[in-house]
Amino acid sequence: MLAGQPRPALIRLGSESAGYVGRVFEGAVSSGLLDQWYVVADGADVTAGPFAVRVLGRSFVLWRAADGSIAASTDRCPHREAPLSAGHVDDGCIVCPYHGWTFQPGGACSFIPSAGPNSPIPPAARLETAAVAERYGVIWLSPGDPDAGAGIPRIEQDEDESFARWTSGIEQWAVAASRMTDNFCDVAHFPFVHVGTIGAATDPVVGTVDIGELGDGFVGYGYSVDVLDESGETIRQDMSTGYHIPFTVRSNTRYATGGRAGQERVLLLCTTPTDDATSLFSFIVWRNHDHRAPASEVLAFDRAIGAEDQVMLQRIPGVLGLDQSQTVSVQSDRLSVRWRRALRQLVEPG
Repeated sequence: MLAGQPRPALIRLGSESAGYVGRVFEGAVSSGLLDQWYVVADGADVTAGPFAVRVLGRSFVLWRAADGSIAASTDRCPHREAPLSAGHVDDGCIVCPYHGWTFQPGGACSFIPSAGPNSPIPPAARLETAAVAERYGVIWLSPGDPDAGAGIPRIEQDEDESFARWTSGIEQWAVAASRMTDNFCDVAHFPFVHVGTIGAATDPVVGTVDIGELGDGFVGYGYSVDVLDESGETIRQDMSTGYHIPFTVRSNTRYATGGRAGQERVLLLCTTPTDDATSLFSFIVWRNHDHRAPASEVLAFDRAIGAEDQVMLQRIPGVLGLDQSQTVSVQSDRLSVRWRRALRQLVEPG
């Protein structure tokens, strides 16, 4: 940065180009965002070779160590800055494609071919590692200090043997993460966007809800709806929808009456900002019934709903600004308003 130039704001509010990543100077990202956990890959995506991912405008590489655990670092060799994701993995170590420097999962360099065997390794020949964890069948990465932020959301059903779990894989949407999370907190769009799936018979009037703590770091509301099942019987579903800062939304469903009484389902919607304009989207499903159903059958309906959301959201440019005076909200937007307020507090403490 040149002397006398103003420093860029961490977040530029209220304009079409406003963002939380910071287009002008990479690195102008709130530490509050960097310190969170983000889904970056399906566990099945990371196999024998390096896997490149991008979070909040920063590039990382994932690979599996010799014991099968996940390792992660910035996608940069400290020697001449080649992308490690273009290299290969040898016995759990990642090898740079430019000069063959080899790095252990913990970041230490273990071999420099040009120096020959048993030569001393420069102390600075280390990778900048990133916190990474494999949970719920997906891989989570924190670009900053995860001890300073919220943890990976806890889904108690994952600890219950009566529940099975399915993962959707990872999609990239040309949509800002703030718009995706706002959409997932919203039910007022159902009769208009989801006509082909869940919305055709939905009452457009949204009743008043009481928002509060749902447990395990989720904030949202509970409600009950009466629906017709495939036999024409009216059954009651007890549901809840809530967000987990920064960009995760959980929907719980429990059938309270009818032949499916006691059956439960959890849907976790995960959004990861790659930059201001694009995001990764994935979802995870848990349910305590029909464990043997093929994944394609379990995931098909939610995929169709997501595709309808994607078509609409990709028509809207820019991020959803956190300055709420730039948009108009009504009572049906209360959950999103609460989430935007919490997200702004995260990126602009105080």
